[in-house]
Amino acid sequence: MRTTIIGLNYLPEPTGIAPYTAGLAEGLQGYGDDVHVISSYPHYPSWAIADGYAGRRMKDVVNGVSILRIRPHVTKNPAGMKRLLLEVHFGFRAAFSSWHSPDVLVLVSPALFATAVIQIRARLTRRRPSVVVWVQDIYSLGVAETGAMGARGASLMKWVESNVLRRADKVIVIHERFRRVLVSSLRVDPVRVDVVRNWTHLTPIIVDRQVYRNKFGWGDETVVLHAGNMGAKQALESVVDAARLADGMGAPIRFVLLGNGNRRDALRESAQGVERLEFMSPLSDEDFQGAMAAADVLLVNEKSGIAEMAVPSKLTSYFAAQRPVIAATDEGSITADEISAANSGVRVNAGDAQALLDAALEIGGDAERSAKLGRNGAIYQNRVLSVDTAMARFKEALASISNASSPRRSISSHPSATDDGVEVDLVEDQLPR
Repeated sequence: MRTTIIGLNYLPEPTGIAPYTAGLAEGLQGYGDDVHVISSYPHYPSWAIADGYAGRRMKDVVNGVSILRIRPHVTKNPAGMKRLLLEVHFGFRAAFSSWHSPDVLVLVSPALFATAVIQIRARLTRRRPSVVVWVQDIYSLGVAETGAMGARGASLMKWVESNVLRRADKVIVIHERFRRVLVSSLRVDPVRVDVVRNWTHLTPIIVDRQVYRNKFGWGDETVVLHAGNMGAKQALESVVDAARLADGMGAPIRFVLLGNGNRRDALRESAQGVERLEFMSPLSDEDFQGAMAAADVLLVNEKSGIAEMAVPSKLTSYFAAQRPVIAATDEGSITADEISAANSGVRVNAGDAQALLDAALEIGGDAERSAKLGRNGAIYQNRVLSVDTAMARFKEALASISNASSPRRSISSHPSATDDGVEVDLVEDQLPR
């Protein structure tokens, strides 16, 4: 089967959606499919084009997968119209690139507006491929739950997302609660919606915790690690507050914020003089796993009001690390449900710095309970979040929609050169090797 995947994020971006898009491409190629990817230059979570990527577009190969990269219109702190411009710009350029005559076109959302533009192009193609939208975050809920665009903006986003998803041949979501929202609120036909859980994308390694604690300069204190994006959704100001409270108590604890994001500089500014807070730049995969294993507690931190819009991708790696998890999140949120289902940690209210500090000290001081919660997370990861299970379910979903739609895709028995679209920017820039 010929599959083209179009998404704004791809490796070597270390976090967020990129590792899953890459994992899907590599997994399908492992099944023998002819896979092509259209993506952007690496830019997330720093919101700056990575070093070594120049020009307007280039061909790349990552782990055997062929990628056409398009330079995105990236600005610092993209929100509102800036985010819309980024997505539409990428969407139009991806729409008028070669798709390699796919049987199935997989569009990754976010980016929703890029997906909408590409979907229009797909519907106008003479030999139309089946269109699958892979929903990693529910865009309209994100706008509503963060209050980013007000009530009217949220209503507009809901209308756009509903139309995009209802016009897809298949929608794949990463959680059952996503499926419920799509069916009940966005009016998507339940027959067209499949659930495929995200998986742990890191290759397991054996880690000596003490070696890594020494490497990072961590002593006998309880180390609480938050790994991943530092953005508005994570609301990490409460972690700064918890560390400041720990300073006042003289508590034997260290909070570590590992990663990057558009709120990192502001957080560092607000944390000046706080001794029990450390910022770490992104690490290699091996050191990243070492850091998670060496920590005493792993933290998921969410802004109050975040309930349905996203499943934190870091949880798959957290569970595999076999460390207890604290979820600072609203009661009843998807994150809270995941921690409860895995029995891998505890929940405290979002934004409650004192509760976060108390929970971290309690779990960090109980080695037996910590070990049990960590084991529970690993069991859940192996049982529910297996990469083999995810790839098999994805392959089955794509094969079924391709087979079902094959008569429609064969309307033209004389495919022309235009079936793949118009290739723009013919001069391609090569990434130095």
